[in-house]
Amino acid sequence: MADEPDKSEKTEDPSQHKLDEAHKKGDVAKSQEVTTWFMILGSTLMFALAAPVTATNLMSQMGLIVANADQFELQGEGLAVLFDGLANTVLLTVLVPLVFLAFFAIAANLVQHKLVWSFEPVKPKLSKVSPLKGFQRLFSGEALVNFAKGIVKLSVVGGVLFIVMWAERDRLDTMMSEDPWLILEAFQGLALKIFVATLAVVTVVAIADFLYQKHKWWEKQKMTVKEVRDEHKNMEGDPQIKARIRQLRADKSRKRMMAAVPEATVVITNPTHYAVALKYDRQMAAPMCVAKGADAIALRIRLLAKDSNVPIVENPPLARALYASVDVDQSVPEEHFKAVAKVIGYVMQLKRKTAWKA
Repeated sequence: MADEPDKSEKTEDPSQHKLDEAHKKGDVAKSQEVTTWFMILGSTLMFALAAPVTATNLMSQMGLIVANADQFELQGEGLAVLFDGLANTVLLTVLVPLVFLAFFAIAANLVQHKLVWSFEPVKPKLSKVSPLKGFQRLFSGEALVNFAKGIVKLSVVGGVLFIVMWAERDRLDTMMSEDPWLILEAFQGLALKIFVATLAVVTVVAIADFLYQKHKWWEKQKMTVKEVRDEHKNMEGDPQIKARIRQLRADKSRKRMMAAVPEATVVITNPTHYAVALKYDRQMAAPMCVAKGADAIALRIRLLAKDSNVPIVENPPLARALYASVDVDQSVPEEHFKAVAKVIGYVMQLKRKTAWKA
């Protein structure tokens, strides 16, 4: 598609959100060769463990039918009973291996990725029925890789089977003249050799293909810088908007703080760099900071205090200490009680002298 980002632009590792969304859509790293390996493993185990018993039971049932063929009624209800017995025997022989292999098929998917419940892959899409898209998929790089992989796998497996069968060529010539039970035993041993040899070859193919599919899927999930930025905006909010909100909140807090300066009891300054406005009355347990600031804000606090006739006391050590240790609308820390009490006592004494002179 024209709006698909170029692969060279996908330089960023996928975010966890991107991986989770892909998983929800059923887009996971999956190798069909791993599934094939599990199916062959299941078939090998089933053949080694269940084939002798299953074959013995099946041959016994068939032997009884052949030995007593003259006693069966081939008309009406007798024929139905005969076929019911045969159907049950054959169904049981087929059903057990199918359930066994279904278990291994499920396990093959679970070892490659966590459980997926998604109908996205089976939803109808125009691209799936488009002749042009189908032609592109048919001659894509992925199709060529799969074709080459199939040729290599077929050649290697075929070569291994030839080696196994060639080693047994003399035995195969005389097998047909042996007792049927010996033929069955010989066939089981030969089949197991073939299964094991095939499994050994497919193991290498499955590991290589899984690593390839995992790498290809990871590259597909990679993101461009713009995608990362857009995702961050969608999840966290636009940084510019968040910055604007923070600025508005700071302005509102600053206006509220400045409105409290005329009600302050004293403003302690550095004298130029810091200013801390404190308020105290006898109903309060400790003096409270109603405003503080540095540099330009400190200057505005001093000017506002001067216009409001709020006493300004220069005490650089105390101003710096209060600015660093107390926030607006918080009480003065206990370790500064003594120094602040001296300042407030001085201000109260100054106010009484001014009132007396007046």
